[in-house]
Amino acid sequence: LSKVEAGKMQVEPRPIALTDLKDFVERTFGAVAEQKQLSFVANIKQGVPRTIVTDPQRLEQVLKNLLANAFKFTDTGGVELTIRPASKQERFENDALKNETTVLAFAVTDTGIGIAADKQKLIFEAFQQADGTTSRKYGGTGLGLSISREISRLLGGEIQVRSQSGQGSTFTLFLPARYVALEAAAEAAPQLQGATVTMTPPATPAVGPAPEDDREQIRAGDRVLLIVEDDAKFAKIMLTVARERGWKGVVANRGDTGLALANELVPDAITLDIQLPVVDGWNVLDLLKRNPATRHIPVHIISVNERRERGQGFDAFSYLEKPVSRESVETALAHVSTFLDRSIRKVLLVEDDSTSRDEVAKLIAEGDDVEATSVSSAEEAHEALEREVFDCIVVDLTLPGQSGVAFIEQVKADPRYQDLPVLVHTAKDLTRKEEVRLRQIVTSIVVKGQDNSTAKLVNDTAMLLHRVHDTLPDRSKALIASTEHGDPLSGKKVLVVDDDARNVFALLSVFERHNTSVIYAENGKAGLQALHDNPDVDVVLMDVMMPEMDGYECMRAIRNDANIRSVPIIAITAKALKDDREKCIESGASDYLPKPVDVDKLLDAVRLWSR
Repeated sequence: LSKVEAGKMQVEPRPIALTDLKDFVERTFGAVAEQKQLSFVANIKQGVPRTIVTDPQRLEQVLKNLLANAFKFTDTGGVELTIRPASKQERFENDALKNETTVLAFAVTDTGIGIAADKQKLIFEAFQQADGTTSRKYGGTGLGLSISREISRLLGGEIQVRSQSGQGSTFTLFLPARYVALEAAAEAAPQLQGATVTMTPPATPAVGPAPEDDREQIRAGDRVLLIVEDDAKFAKIMLTVARERGWKGVVANRGDTGLALANELVPDAITLDIQLPVVDGWNVLDLLKRNPATRHIPVHIISVNERRERGQGFDAFSYLEKPVSRESVETALAHVSTFLDRSIRKVLLVEDDSTSRDEVAKLIAEGDDVEATSVSSAEEAHEALEREVFDCIVVDLTLPGQSGVAFIEQVKADPRYQDLPVLVHTAKDLTRKEEVRLRQIVTSIVVKGQDNSTAKLVNDTAMLLHRVHDTLPDRSKALIASTEHGDPLSGKKVLVVDDDARNVFALLSVFERHNTSVIYAENGKAGLQALHDNPDVDVVLMDVMMPEMDGYECMRAIRNDANIRSVPIIAITAKALKDDREKCIESGASDYLPKPVDVDKLLDAVRLWSR
C-alpha cells in the first residue's frame, strides 16, 4: 500500500492472452477446489478479445486475491470466474473507465456466506474486516482487498461488489482492454482534469529507457561496471561518475535484464538498486551469488531500501542508502577500484589454538591470491587492523582476554569496518539467543565439527573474498561443490497452519528451492490432526489469526498433548505489537515472526529449530 501511495509500484503493460489467464487460475485454484470439495469453473464469454494489454503480474495478483477470498468464505457449492465484456448498463466511479470504448469484467462469484450491506465498503479499507477477532470463523489480515483495489486503480480500472448476507458474493474487476498510461489519458481527455478525478490513482510511470551506455564499446582489458537501476536520472549520474573514473558503464533498468547482462558480460563490479521491476534486488543478489560465473563479482547496494544485515547474508560488498551525494558515489567506486587493484586478498584469522589456526590458514589461503594473517587474541587482532587493510575476518569465539563476541561488536561499531565481512568459526555451542544476536552483525557462522563444516568454511571465505571460481585450487572447487548438497533444510518436513491460500503458495515456492517437504492445514483443528497424522514434522509455522481455532489456542493444545508437545512452533502474526511475542511464547511458541515475513529470517528460524 505504501508503494502504491508513494508512486513506487511499477506498471509494465504487455499483451496477455485471456486463455492463458484462464489456464493460470485453473492451475492455481484447482487443487484448492478439490480439497474443499467445491466446484470451480472459469469461463470466457463471447465478445471478449483474444488478448488484452495490461500488466499480467498485477492482474494475476488481483484475481488470485479475489479467488482466494471466494474459496475461503465458501464451504458448500462453488466458485466461478467469468470474463465478459462490460455491459452498457455498468456504472463506474473511475472516470478513466467512463471514457473507454472496450471494458472487460472479471467477475468472481461464490456461494459463500455473503457480506452485509453495511460492511461492503468497510472490507476495502486496510486492516478492516467484518469480524476482526483472532478466533473468528474466517481468517485473514484485512489487507488483500485494499491492495487489490489500489492495484486495479493503477491499471485504470476498479472493483465492485454485489452481495447479500447468506447468499454469496460477486466481486467484479473492471479493466480497459488496453492499458493507457495515466499521463497519456490526461492529455487525451483534458476535460477530465479537476475535482471530479478523485478516483484516479497516483501516476506510476512504467520503466523508461535506460540511458545510452558503453556496452558496444567494451574491449578486452576494460574495467566494466554494471549499473542495475530503474531511476534513469540516477543511472545517468552513476554512468557519468564511472566514465570519469575510467570505467565502461552498462545500465540495466530491470532486475531480470540485470541478471542477463551480468551473465553475459561478467563485469568487474555491480551497483544494485533493491526496488526493481520484474525481479527485485534481493533476488538478483541471491541469484548472482548462487551462480559460479558471477559469485565473485563485488556488488554494491545503493538503494532507499537499505538492509545492511540482510545484504551481508547475501555477501554484498558494501552499501549506500539513498539519497546519496555525488561524492559518496565517487567514494564507493574508489573503494571498489582499490579492492580490484589489489591482486592479493587478505584475511585476518583470530584463533587461540595454534593447531587449529595453522589448519584453517592453510585451508582458506590455498592458492596465490589469498594471504592469511594469524593472531591468537582479540587484542592482537585490534593491532593488526590498525596496521593493515583486510578483506575478511575469521574469528573464534573462545579467546583469551576479550571474547570473540565482544571483539566482533567492537569492530562493527567502528565506521571504518562497517562493511568488513566477519565469519565466525567456533566449536562453542551457541544458545538460540546468541546465534540470533550474532547473525545480526556477522556474515556467516561455521560450527567446527559439524557435517560439511570444512567445505562451508572454504565456500564462505571464497565468497567473502570475491575469489574467481574458475581460478580456485582444485581442492577448494571440490569442497565448494559439496556444499551445494548440504542444505540443512533438505529433507525436512514443515507443517504450515494458515487459512490464507496465498501465504501457503508463497511458502511452498520458498521451501521447494530447499527440497523441504511442506504439509498444510487451514485452521488450528486441522493443524492438530495433521501433527497426529505426521509425527515426523520437524517444525510448525503457525499463523495466529485463523478460523474456528486461532493460533494461540492451537499452540496451547499442542503443548498439552504429550504425543506432540515437543515439536518446535514458529508463530507468525500480522500484528507487530510489543506484547505479541510474549503472548505467543506464553501460548507455547518456540519463536515468533511478524508479518510481512522476511524470507531470510524465516529460513534461518526454520534451520535453527529443525535441527
